[in-house]
Amino acid sequence: MEKNCTDALPLTMNSSKNQETVCIFGTGDFGRSLGFKMLQCGYTVVFGSRNPQTSSLLPNGAEVLSHAEAAQKSDIIIIAIQREHYDFLTDLTEVLKGKILVDVSNNLKINQYQESNAEYLAQLVPGTHVVKAFNTISAWALQSGALDASRQVFVCGNDSKAKQRVMDIVRSLGLTPLDQGSLMAASEIENYPLQLFPMWRFPLYLSAALCIFFFFYCVVREVIYPYVYEKKDQTFRLAISIPNRVCPIAALVLLALVYLPGVIAAILQLYRGTKYRRFPDWLDHWMLCRKQLGLVALGFAFLHVLYTLVIPIRYYVRWRIRNITINQVKSNKDDPFSTTTAWLSDSYVALGILGFSLFVLLGITSLPSVSNMVNWREFRFVQSKLGYLTLILCTAHTLVYGGKRFLSPSILRWYLPSAYVLALIVPCTVLVLKFVLILPCIDKTLTHIRQGWERNSKISKSTLNGKMDI
Repeated sequence: MEKNCTDALPLTMNSSKNQETVCIFGTGDFGRSLGFKMLQCGYTVVFGSRNPQTSSLLPNGAEVLSHAEAAQKSDIIIIAIQREHYDFLTDLTEVLKGKILVDVSNNLKINQYQESNAEYLAQLVPGTHVVKAFNTISAWALQSGALDASRQVFVCGNDSKAKQRVMDIVRSLGLTPLDQGSLMAASEIENYPLQLFPMWRFPLYLSAALCIFFFFYCVVREVIYPYVYEKKDQTFRLAISIPNRVCPIAALVLLALVYLPGVIAAILQLYRGTKYRRFPDWLDHWMLCRKQLGLVALGFAFLHVLYTLVIPIRYYVRWRIRNITINQVKSNKDDPFSTTTAWLSDSYVALGILGFSLFVLLGITSLPSVSNMVNWREFRFVQSKLGYLTLILCTAHTLVYGGKRFLSPSILRWYLPSAYVLALIVPCTVLVLKFVLILPCIDKTLTHIRQGWERNSKISKSTLNGKMDI
């Protein structure tokens, strides 16, 4: 038996649930899956079909009748058919009057019609209580018990009692109803399943652009330049060496871009002298995508770690070590130990380990199952305070990697500096701006603004030195 169903409830509730009948119009994949789930959870299910005798795939225990006969069996009717086939419902207007119609349909593309399917249904069959629900749950999720799929069911409707009854059904199926308000929200609910990673587009496009730019930048410096001037074939670097430069650069830049919009927002608030003006749309969208940007950056950091771990087993590395050893044996000389070089090397590795560890902590804390277990102050401490510490460590990791070569003219190739020099521009800019913002004189003004003070408000000026309203 399904643990999510009503068999886990007291017997008194279960017995009353068994007496409730739900009608489903439509015998397609979703209608059958929903009916099977409801039967498991103790409901009596009646299917309405245009061909009751040919519906042999329906779950055992469900009754199959014509649409008119099935509608008379229950006051809750789930319309599991496409919008294009709603026309027959006009002939059932009298039978459906006063009943709850649950629209579960979706469209083929976003905003396919002027009005939502649920609003169209309400216009088509007046006198009914239309509720939008179940369109975000797939037939597969219902069949699998929703154990490894989304449990959220968005619900909207103009009649609060009808909406509440539908939400009770959603809960009894082991799903989580989310009240989205009136039927005006149906368009947004219907568009939701059609959106393909809406909050991930900007981070993915940006990371792809960064990777493409730095990949070709490194190809020019490390493959084309040696071939032109030294006739060396360095194409083998395309497999590991160049990707291992691109991944950490992308991770560092994306991590800096997680915190850059917050800095820009603070500067705008300081410039405007108020928090009661909207940010530009691009900044709003950027701030909403910060979590996705951070997770993509963490993915690149993981790739950098994996690429770094395979360096000792690469043929090129083993060949270089073998040749250096042979040359030292032949010349009977060895390189003197450099304490400075050892310090730089160990510091570079240590900063990378610490930065990556905090990076992973940021990623874990952003998961809903973890973030729901901490309060707002704890979450802000990890994502803001430790986040900036992570950015500092990763930036220092890159700076130490450059070492003495950081600004050396010898590293220029066609007047192009190393890629890691370019990678430091955004994070260093963010850290410098953040340092300026946390200066006491500026931070105090910014805090007042975020507490409601306005530069051009007479009331705010009079209370600036007194007690602020919260």
